[in-house]
Amino acid sequence: MLISEIFSSLQGEGPWTGLPAVFIRLAGCVEPLCPWCDTSHALSGGRQMSVDRVMSKVGSYSMKRVVITGGEPFLQWSSGLKNLHAALSAQAYEIQYETSGKVKIPGMKDALIVCSPKHIDGLWRFDESNLDAVDFFKFVSGGEEWFAAIDGFIAAHGIPPGKVYVMPLGASRDEQLKNMEPVFVHCLRRGYRMSVRLQVLIFDTRKGI
Repeated sequence: MLISEIFSSLQGEGPWTGLPAVFIRLAGCVEPLCPWCDTSHALSGGRQMSVDRVMSKVGSYSMKRVVITGGEPFLQWSSGLKNLHAALSAQAYEIQYETSGKVKIPGMKDALIVCSPKHIDGLWRFDESNLDAVDFFKFVSGGEEWFAAIDGFIAAHGIPPGKVYVMPLGASRDEQLKNMEPVFVHCLRRGYRMSVRLQVLIFDTRKGI
């Protein structure tokens, strides 16, 4: 597999916020790319690592919780990720995937699937066959136009508000703080869950956190 980085941290957003985990960030993504992406270092490059080598690195940490992210991790499902998933599951790791939903999400019952659909150039870049595979949807918002697009996506697909997290757009602490109040108000009105991004609030633009 092409791996961008492996590190331990607290999950900073979504349903596992505040929980310790090992993060496996796979390299590579699907165009069109997000102009606001804050993990651009993972969109290409990476280093080749075998499943055994990844498992050895993951096993060097004390936690039994893993977040597999990217880039777009499911691009590598058939080239090693499926085997890594099986190895993690066999050793009783809790597994969460962070995906854009741009490619097919494999069917699985032993992982939490958190999907962040991307609205780029006026269109949602999302494979609609993935709807039933997603446990939670997670969106970022930077203002009223973002809210309108998010609300439209949720209504069009009949997604229960309790499955929806909205986060303030912000690759820096100042940008996130500016967008927090509108997200708070909108989530209260719509019944969505709000998520901050702890890693940005605490460490600002520092990477590998």
